Amino acid sequence: MSSEIKKLIAGNAAFRKKFFNTTTIFDELVAFGQRPKIMIISCSDSRVDPAMVFDAQPGELFVVRNVANLVPPCEQSGKYHGTSAALEFAVRFLQVEHIIILGHSYCGGIQALIDNAELLDKNSDNFIAQWMQLARPAYDKMNEEHASLTEQEKNTRCEQYALANSLENLMSFSWIAERVEQQKLQLHAWYFELSTGLIANYEKTNNTWNEL
Repeated sequence: MSSEIKKLIAGNAAFRKKFFNTTTIFDELVAFGQRPKIMIISCSDSRVDPAMVFDAQPGELFVVRNVANLVPPCEQSGKYHGTSAALEFAVRFLQVEHIIILGHSYCGGIQALIDNAELLDKNSDNFIAQWMQLARPAYDKMNEEHASLTEQEKNTRCEQYALANSLENLMSFSWIAERVEQQKLQLHAWYFELSTGLIANYEKTNNTWNEL
């Protein structure tokens, strides 16, 4: 057995000792189910764990993670739609009050999009290429407006443009738009800076990013 797997097993033992030897929050979560008020759409990146970033307890966050924290537009193509299914469950069944799209600096998915032209080929049979097509509008906007920036600055712009684009895609789901209009649901795009831990919020009204 590898040392990495042994570490996970030891971690689970410590987790059970902390939460399952006495009456804890899990007793309530088992008895009454989950009732999170916040959904977070985060990147699969191993460096960005929403529960750790926000010091959240079990049951507080409903989290879905995917490559580059992208939100697809609403569509009925008959294919598998994991992120869309999670959105529907969170909004229509759990009735969350906030959806936060949590992007971050040094995103591998965005870096791959910028570095590899084949990821821009919508006819590719590469899973990542097809998925990253969702960020194509952000990539195009970055190239049109910031072609002279450094590579790292381009990455940042593209990461943030992809967040703004995903925020727009959320409103293509009728049951999201309806709850937003009824002021029962608020949408947020947040950008996590890996090097400092700071988070910036996207202000759609004036198209700016401001630290929380």
